[in-house]
Amino acid sequence: MPSIKSVGLRLFDWVDDRVQIKALVDYMAHKSVPRHDHEIWYYFGGLSLFFFIIQVCSGILLLLYYRPGADSAYESVQFIISKVQFGWLIRAIHSWSANLMILAVVIHMFSVFFTRAYRKPREITWLTGMGLLGLVLFFGFSGYLLPWNELAFFATKVGTGMAGVVPLAGGFLMKLLRGSDEVTGATITRFFGFHVAVLPALFTAVLTVHLLLVQRQGMSEPESWESRPESQKRRMPFFPNFLLRDLLVWLIALNVLAILAVFFPYGIGPLHWDLGLKADPFSSPPAHIRPEWYFMFMFQSLKFLPAKILLVDGEVVGIIGFGLAGVFWTLIPFFDRTTEKGRRKRLYAYTGLVAVMFVLVMTFLGYILD
Repeated sequence: MPSIKSVGLRLFDWVDDRVQIKALVDYMAHKSVPRHDHEIWYYFGGLSLFFFIIQVCSGILLLLYYRPGADSAYESVQFIISKVQFGWLIRAIHSWSANLMILAVVIHMFSVFFTRAYRKPREITWLTGMGLLGLVLFFGFSGYLLPWNELAFFATKVGTGMAGVVPLAGGFLMKLLRGSDEVTGATITRFFGFHVAVLPALFTAVLTVHLLLVQRQGMSEPESWESRPESQKRRMPFFPNFLLRDLLVWLIALNVLAILAVFFPYGIGPLHWDLGLKADPFSSPPAHIRPEWYFMFMFQSLKFLPAKILLVDGEVVGIIGFGLAGVFWTLIPFFDRTTEKGRRKRLYAYTGLVAVMFVLVMTFLGYILD
């Protein structure tokens, strides 16, 4: 009777004869990861991927019961979290993993910035990463409206209205997002299409390119290694050492996600099945309308601006400013060409620190001043 090992080898040979996976196995066996004081930041890229996988799996389960539309969205979500077995848990996992995915992507982006891992030849990797960050934020924005409750309705109205003040293209952008001049049932249908079809397709395509570039170029090495001989550079095998550590981080993240979903179910009311009031376009907006935490710094910054700045609406100036800052941040690899210590290099580091402090302070003020 053949042993389990011999059966496994035969199965491997059968698969390899058809798809040639030995080359991939050999590549994984020889791939290595730099070991240094800042290697912990490597894990946030994989953590972002993990939360995206959770998003896809939980989103598919929610799709079995969710029905988009002004007359059905609110009721279907209410049905999911109150009648469907473990529906409230799946929704909580989906909502919490969305927030954790955005947090992981943001941390990953800042870690790449401060370690200057965007330098040549990784400029395209940085650009695809920034594209993924933009798509993740749009995921959060489009998903926020889908429960069709009062708070989501008016927050979306404010958010799409901000897009409407963009010079030249504002009217087009607002109509593209809303599907009409106002936030209506057409808006929720459009956001649903973005959330479950357009954005996942774009995200998967950009993510594939991003992962291929990371595998092709390898993990970035710290700048201090540039002057070291190869014998002084510490490395560990990608398989199985780094892969097992990555899986351990995923397991820890899964436990954190489960704790948040079970003990802090995602809801607006005091109970996890309470969505708050259903959206009513004719009702007065709630006293405190605020966006999700990842947009709070922009929202609070615009509130601090005066009504007019040199005859231009303060909100318009603020949105243009954020747009230009985003373009500069995206193109930072093409501006930062420094290869050694100096004032210019420190300037970019200070720019990153100012950006982090600005985001944190404005987010904090947004919550305590509300």
